Amino acid sequence: MITTSLPGGTWTLGGLTVTRFGYGAMQLAGPRVMGPPADHDGALAVLRTAVELGMTHIDTSEAYGPHVTNQLIREALHPYPDSLHIVTKVGANRDQQGGWPPARDPESLRRSVHENLETLGLDVLDLVNLRLGDAAGPLPGSVAEAFETLADLQRQGLIRHLGVSNATPEQVAEAQAIAPIVCVQNMYNLAHRRDDELIDALAGQGVAYVPFFPLGGFSPLQSSVLSTVAARLEASPMSVALAWLLRRSPNILLIPGTSSATHLRENVAGAALSLSDDDLAELDKIGR
Repeated sequence: MITTSLPGGTWTLGGLTVTRFGYGAMQLAGPRVMGPPADHDGALAVLRTAVELGMTHIDTSEAYGPHVTNQLIREALHPYPDSLHIVTKVGANRDQQGGWPPARDPESLRRSVHENLETLGLDVLDLVNLRLGDAAGPLPGSVAEAFETLADLQRQGLIRHLGVSNATPEQVAEAQAIAPIVCVQNMYNLAHRRDDELIDALAGQGVAYVPFFPLGGFSPLQSSVLSTVAARLEASPMSVALAWLLRRSPNILLIPGTSSATHLRENVAGAALSLSDDDLAELDKIGR
């Protein structure tokens, strides 16, 4: 059994034990998640620091860069520790304008899975999330053809576990009717709580929920209530936001991103912040 001093302890994704505090690699790419990082060695240092801190969950995608974050992960960490689990996403490409056009037809999905295997230097991917919707959020529509393609690749032994990202509750249910999923990765934080009911339902099923943009993403969280609680605790608002997520539900896994090893350490320390019941009740008002 893996033990960790990281805040939140561990969670089991299918048969994979991961730390609830992980790392999201998106910010290691260049501006607008395009091209190489300005500080190549600094990016490698962030990844190595994540593993040194005990994180066993790194989130990435072949679309980041594109190819950039996967190549950095391989350069920094390969051969990978047995305890480290790399989670990737398929279902979107990048265009020359920095957009995220969908790529969810069977051929594109199969190609993306093989590209992830190649750039990460793996024979099998631990967990693949099917990215749905668009940059503005989830969109209704059937996931059957796309998810059946990934389920087939799983049966071929190229993928261990499946998940969905940027999905509606109806799409989560449709995917689950095709093959088991071990996580849902959607936008969620103190101020954006559309998935409250979904999180609770997944917790009852033993399925993880992984919030992307846990600190607001490209527009950091701003709230007078959050600032007030943070000032009272002599902590940063971002520390309070991370600590709240870990308390929100035991199935929530954190993957905050940063391109700074120092900031990564600060995020870990911040998430360990102790919140009282009064703090939680006050914070709970933000997204309601």
